[in-house]
Amino acid sequence: MAAEAHAIDALGQFALSPALGAIGASVNFTQSNLMMLISAVLILGMLYLGAKPRAVVPGRLQALAEIAYSSIHGMCVDQIGHEGKRFFPFIFTLFFFVLLGNLLGLLPFSFTYTSHIAVTFALAVLVIVLVTIVALSIHGLHFFSYFFPAGAPKLLAPLIIPVEVISYLSRPVSLSIRLFANMVAGHVMFAVFSSFIVMMSAAGVLGTIGAVGPLALNVALMGFELLVAFLQAYVFSILTCIYLHDAVHLH
Repeated sequence: MAAEAHAIDALGQFALSPALGAIGASVNFTQSNLMMLISAVLILGMLYLGAKPRAVVPGRLQALAEIAYSSIHGMCVDQIGHEGKRFFPFIFTLFFFVLLGNLLGLLPFSFTYTSHIAVTFALAVLVIVLVTIVALSIHGLHFFSYFFPAGAPKLLAPLIIPVEVISYLSRPVSLSIRLFANMVAGHVMFAVFSSFIVMMSAAGVLGTIGAVGPLALNVALMGFELLVAFLQAYVFSILTCIYLHDAVHLH
């Protein structure tokens, strides 16, 4: 019984529950959906308020919006080429949707929707479907030559083609698991160290002193998670750009 009372439920934070009371329960609207809506409102609000002044010398919010715009636009053009301008709105939305999902989950009483494989896999499938549609629309049936590199011996086709197809289809798996695993791992570590702090603080003066260690680790972990939040959003977006480059240029 004592062991159960002090058990650490590090995975309970990922459980879905209805948001907005009875209304959310009736339509299966969870806290994950709520955080997605909040992310969308924050992104649109930043862009609207940032673009509204149109000042020659930008203020902080306008500067933030301009930096966000130019950075993602530059990434699209650098990775995809001149054609990348067409895909800028999609990459911009994808980057900030993932970033806000990672960051908002670090706030107390919040929820990290990017910690659910259903969300990250849906995003990854959306990316691969878009990439495939772009490749087919530009190259037609010639797109399928992507699975058999030019100059490769035809005798090796039965071996090379299945390997290339499996590699192509594994892209959404790797995209989704990378983001999902990083978010889950960070929040589990938060829960474990926070539980250590509470349990050791309840053990008296010596326990309170000992709790300084887990507290320091949690502070350091918060800084690391902020870095991971930006890094994972960047990795997800730049890999999408690389896949779109392959679709546009077919190599």
